[in-house]
Amino acid sequence: MTTVEDTFAEVERLTVRPQFLFVRGGLSERRKSLVIQARQRTGARAEKDTVGEGFTATKKIGNAVVRNRAKRRLRSAARELLPRHGVPRTDYVFIARMDTAEIGWQRLLDDMESALISLRAALNAGSGPA
Repeated sequence: MTTVEDTFAEVERLTVRPQFLFVRGGLSERRKSLVIQARQRTGARAEKDTVGEGFTATKKIGNAVVRNRAKRRLRSAARELLPRHGVPRTDYVFIARMDTAEIGWQRLLDDMESALISLRAALNAGSGPA
């Protein structure tokens, strides 16, 4: 018997602006250390049974050093959690917040995991845009 925790999805990177804009129209979950947006794919990309991931940090959270550190931390946390908690054929955008670069590592993991679990439940329930 396979449970949700036993299945691992293959992850691919979102690279171009239209992919990020598409995800923005979907569901989102906010936590102290990050925001995660998610949207199930449509069209030709929906045929791929992978999970998409993208990372962003605005200038509002700090200079380039702070933004890069925040994105590195998000990438590392997503590498651990997204294969387990991501929904196949869904794209996720991880947005850094002011606390992302400095918050404790375990707290960042907990925030990301709880947001991914909430998004999984919402996506499986069929709420939000397709």
